[in-house]
Amino acid sequence: MLKFLARRIGVMALTMFCLSLVVFFFVNLEPNLKKLAIFQTEMRSSQQELEGWLARNGYRDNFFLRYGRWIGVVEKQPVVDPNTQEIVPRFRYCDESATPEYSGILQGDFGCSTAFKVKVEQRMPEALKATGLLMLWVMLTMVPASLVIGVLAGMREGSRLDRWLSVASITSTATPEYVSGIIFSVVFATWLKVLNGSAATATSEGISFYNFTLPVMTLSIYGIGYIARMTRASMTEVMSSQYIRTARLKGLSFRAVVMKHALRNALIAPFTVIMLQFPWLLSGVVVVEAIFRYQGFGFLLVSAASNNDIDLVLACGLVSVVVVLVTQLISDIGYAYLNPRIRMS
Repeated sequence: MLKFLARRIGVMALTMFCLSLVVFFFVNLEPNLKKLAIFQTEMRSSQQELEGWLARNGYRDNFFLRYGRWIGVVEKQPVVDPNTQEIVPRFRYCDESATPEYSGILQGDFGCSTAFKVKVEQRMPEALKATGLLMLWVMLTMVPASLVIGVLAGMREGSRLDRWLSVASITSTATPEYVSGIIFSVVFATWLKVLNGSAATATSEGISFYNFTLPVMTLSIYGIGYIARMTRASMTEVMSSQYIRTARLKGLSFRAVVMKHALRNALIAPFTVIMLQFPWLLSGVVVVEAIFRYQGFGFLLVSAASNNDIDLVLACGLVSVVVVLVTQLISDIGYAYLNPRIRMS
C-alpha cells in the first residue's frame, strides 16, 4: 500500500509541474502582457513606453527564469526606475520587497491582483471558502440522492420504478448547468413568485435563496443523474453475480443480501465517479456562480480573466490543478480500500 501511495504521489508531483508550466505559458502570451502594460501605464502610451515597462518589470526575461521566480526557486530582483534610480514596486497597490529575495508560490506569495488591487493570497481564501461551502452542500445533496436512486433502480432492474428513475436520471444529465440555472430562475422568480428584485444579491451582501439555494440545486441536478446511472449499472452487475445467488439460496433475506453483500461491491465504481465530481464542480461553478452572482472561486476566475489579471489567473489555475490531482489521489486510495485485489497487488 505504501509503494502504491508513493507511486501515485510521484506521478501527481510530476503532473502538477507539467500542468503549472503549461498554464504559466498560456497566461503569459504576448497579447496578455501587452494588455497588462497598457492597464498599468496609460491608455495612450507609445509602443516604446509599453516595451520599457515590460522590460523593467521582468516580463521580457527568459521564460524559464520568469517561471522560476513565480514558483519561488529563482531570486526576485527589485525594480529600479531608470530615470531616478529609485526602487519602485511593480504595482503601486502591493507591497514588494526592496531587496532581492526568494518570493513565489513555494513561499506563499501568489503575486498581486490587478483587478482587486490586493495581494492574491488576501483575495483567494475568501473565494475558496465561499465555493467550498457551496460544494459541501452540493455533495451533501447530490451523493445521497444519487446513491438511493441508483441502488433502487439496480435492485429492481427492468421494473416500472427502474424505467422511471432511469428516464429522470438521463434527463437531468442531459441538461447543462446554464440551462437548468435559467429554468430555476424563471420558475421561482416568474411562476412561483419566490424571488424579488432584492433577492438577487451578491454573496458579499449575504447568502440568499437566489445566490445559494438555486446554485446548489442547479449543480446537484446534473450530478445526480450521472452518479445514479453509474450506481444503477454497478448494482445491476453485482446483483447478477454468482455469490449473490448463493446468498439467496442459503436463505438470506433480500434486504440482508443487498446491505451486507451487494452494496459495498456496488459502490466501488460510483465512489470513483463521486470523487471525480470535484473537478467537474470547479468547472460547473464558473458558469453557475456567474449566473447567480455567487462570489466564489468561479466568480473570481471569471473576473480575473475578464480584467486580464495575470497573477490571479495563474493562482486560480494552480488551485484547480491541485484540487483535481488531490481528489484523484483520494479516489485511488478509496478504490484500493474498497477493492481488496488492489491492496493485495
